[in-house]
Amino acid sequence: MRTIVKGKNLEISERDRSYVERKMHRLERLLDDRTDATVELSVERHKSADESHIVEVMLIVDGRPIRGEARAASHHAAIDLVVDRLERRAVDHKQRPRLRARPEEEKQILRSLADGTAEGPSRSTPRVVKLKRFAIEPMFEEDAVARLEELGHSFFVFVNAENEQVAVLYRRSDGDYGLIEPTVAGAYTRASDNKRTKR
Repeated sequence: MRTIVKGKNLEISERDRSYVERKMHRLERLLDDRTDATVELSVERHKSADESHIVEVMLIVDGRPIRGEARAASHHAAIDLVVDRLERRAVDHKQRPRLRARPEEEKQILRSLADGTAEGPSRSTPRVVKLKRFAIEPMFEEDAVARLEELGHSFFVFVNAENEQVAVLYRRSDGDYGLIEPTVAGAYTRASDNKRTKR
């Protein structure tokens, strides 16, 4: 594994670089050795002194990204915190049991349930039972992948910072990710336009 240490509007001292690399070696046994671990150090001067030094880490475990961040009074203290957190998360991730392969009969039953051909009691038409509103912010695809993994969801809605369009990131069954970029197609008339034409 190679650890890439960089600064965000900040020159990294050799002392800080060596300390970060030494601490990151603790995670080597958990990482995918085909990829790099990226560590970014920054300082927010308007924050309180106890949270002014920020360390953000992105690493890959079994082909999936795991991201961590910590704030402390120094970069050394922040890297200690974030490595501890990431080590726990990476261990949990690797020990998470894999879904067992289902026998063909079970697969057939699941398929018939999914496409509605299974015999059983009839049910009413599905309906929307919950509405959720949330603020979305512009971010790049890599950040959206990290947020998806942090949340543990199967999809994540965000505004793509490259084109300022709403996009949906989702996890595919093969372990990769898919990206949906919706566009409005066909005739579209707002309700307010209808009201104006009826006058």
